[in-house]
Amino acid sequence: MNIDNAIREGTQILNINNIKSSQLDSEILMCKVIKKSRKFILLNQCQEIEKKTLDLFKKLINQRASGKPIAYMLGKKDFWKNEFLINSNVLIPRPDTEILIEEALKLTKQKSKLNVLDVGVGSGCILLSIISEKKDFRGTGIDKSRKCLKLSKINASKLGIGGRVKFFKSDVDNFRYGKYDLIISNPPYINKIDLNYLEKDIVNFEPKLALNGGIDGLSEIRKVIKASSELIKINGKLILEIGSDQKEKVIRLLKNKGFYINKFLKDYAGNDRCIVSTKI
Repeated sequence: MNIDNAIREGTQILNINNIKSSQLDSEILMCKVIKKSRKFILLNQCQEIEKKTLDLFKKLINQRASGKPIAYMLGKKDFWKNEFLINSNVLIPRPDTEILIEEALKLTKQKSKLNVLDVGVGSGCILLSIISEKKDFRGTGIDKSRKCLKLSKINASKLGIGGRVKFFKSDVDNFRYGKYDLIISNPPYINKIDLNYLEKDIVNFEPKLALNGGIDGLSEIRKVIKASSELIKINGKLILEIGSDQKEKVIRLLKNKGFYINKFLKDYAGNDRCIVSTKI
């Protein structure tokens, strides 16, 4: 079978299984198995594929048809200005989260030095994207998962900023290290019941630890706000990613811990997605 026919067959299987980006995903998986660019496969559609390679391609197509995210299959994801290594132990970086990066850099535009804490660092994509912007920015990432921290360290090294970032295995409740100009977090904020209604590529493949916000979706957010009130410097900024229906409840939690609400940031769908506050 040649490249073109294999891609067509793969696309058809993905279509039947309601994979929206079926054509693109089929092409990307072909690139992976033959280790060539998309430009190559478009210019060499008649090239025959060895049986071993074709079998691997079909195996990957079936995995994608089951809902497995393409980013996990490739083991990487572009985010902000860099490519990050990822795996099934971490959430897949999403374009909406880049809004948090933009705001953090806007708020710290005049600062030459910055000490940043990321609570629930995951792949490191948020923290490392901010730290990589200026040579005197330094960061600390904490996570309950040792596997997440291992991946974050690899990504930091890959970006050449490993010497400016520290990582700790810790629940935010027990973390007492340092004082920070900026604290950022994309905590689990989906309530336990709603987890069952997420799309299959999320609920079946992304880590529950990074999604489950407890009965009301706020259990981890409460912890982050409480700990941040003690770890942040006066006039320091806290930027939280939240659920679209959590705005008023999070405002109350922040005010109770001495934070002034600066603004809300909307995601690309127009939902409230991030809340920016200042420790007063």
